[in-house]
Amino acid sequence: MAGLSLESFAAATRQISPEQRRAAGVAAVTHALHDGYTDLIYIMLPLWQAEFGLDYAALGLLRGVFVGAMASLQIPSGLLSEKLGAAPVLALGTALAGLGYCLAGASAGFTALLIALFVGGLGASTQHPIASALVARAFAGPRSLTALGTYNFAGDIGKMTVPATLSLMLLVMAWRPALAVLGCLGFVLAAAIFVVTPRYERGGGAAKGAADSAADAPRPRYAFPLLLMIGIIDSATRMGFLLFLPFVLTQKGASLPTVGLALTLVFAGGAAGKLACAFIGARIGAIGTVWLTEGLTAAGILALIPLPLGAALLLLPLIGIALNGTSSVLYGSVPSLVAADWRTRALSIFYTGTIGSGAIAPTLYGAVGDAFGVFKALTLVAVMVLLTLPLAALLRPALPRGYGSGAA
Repeated sequence: MAGLSLESFAAATRQISPEQRRAAGVAAVTHALHDGYTDLIYIMLPLWQAEFGLDYAALGLLRGVFVGAMASLQIPSGLLSEKLGAAPVLALGTALAGLGYCLAGASAGFTALLIALFVGGLGASTQHPIASALVARAFAGPRSLTALGTYNFAGDIGKMTVPATLSLMLLVMAWRPALAVLGCLGFVLAAAIFVVTPRYERGGGAAKGAADSAADAPRPRYAFPLLLMIGIIDSATRMGFLLFLPFVLTQKGASLPTVGLALTLVFAGGAAGKLACAFIGARIGAIGTVWLTEGLTAAGILALIPLPLGAALLLLPLIGIALNGTSSVLYGSVPSLVAADWRTRALSIFYTGTIGSGAIAPTLYGAVGDAFGVFKALTLVAVMVLLTLPLAALLRPALPRGYGSGAA
């Protein structure tokens, strides 16, 4: 059995063309850097508070400006790439993201810092729709589930490595030059993106086989909105759970370091889940994977509430796998529901909807927590995620074979 698996893996590797490797490599590295840039803000907030005397509302505004620009400008970025091509727009966005941190390192006050983070968010808005569409074009058909899942996993690697790199740099230098160095990394990657990224004609991509042709067949108009609705609920669940988790653990007796460990366990499980569920999706289909991961998410959250602290910590990596794993098959299914020349636009809409949902959900769930308490609010989070199950069942007939019910 092991030999068969190794032979299958080797055969799959041989089927990947140099152009596909370039597309996947560019998308993965870009995703890692951009997601790392996004999470650098968490490291910098205490330093900016001390440097500029900011209150918590101002700190929240700094984060909000970056994420707001990134979320709201993804659709325009996708439209621009349709006219100019993926390579120049993705390279420009990466350069702007790097420039944002260079400007942040040179900021003399709060206003200049806001402008710098807006520039960074503007640049970051290009990555999700364009890089994911690049992967979808290179790996048409059911293989895009695995390819996009791997791309998705690369973002989590960036979230762990780029902030960790900044933390190490801050041990030997001040924050201003540290941000400048990391910002310059964006310029280097931008040049590489412009040179290495494959140039596809509009609607073009990798050579298509029978499965790819089936995936490109017309789909019902309700299919993409239904998938987007599932993605919005999934993203809201993730943010709602992370909002309440520290308070639930604190009421179980967790100290601040233990809460930090708990979040690390969730994020580590989430990174593993994004990669694992991409391959699970290719095996059992997107719908089967959604039922599996969302069902486990609800069960895990409900089980977490009565458990003592030690058992809760052991459960968190499994919750993380289920909590984040769904996103791999959701993003990977977008290309199967839209025409090839509309994929970039569809992915930009999908990312805007899911990121926007993640930004709004903590406020709504927070209001529920204020009114009814943390444990009841977390129960509501678990119940709400179950809404994805009937939606996924409705979506199944619209997905081509290999997406909905397993590999062809």
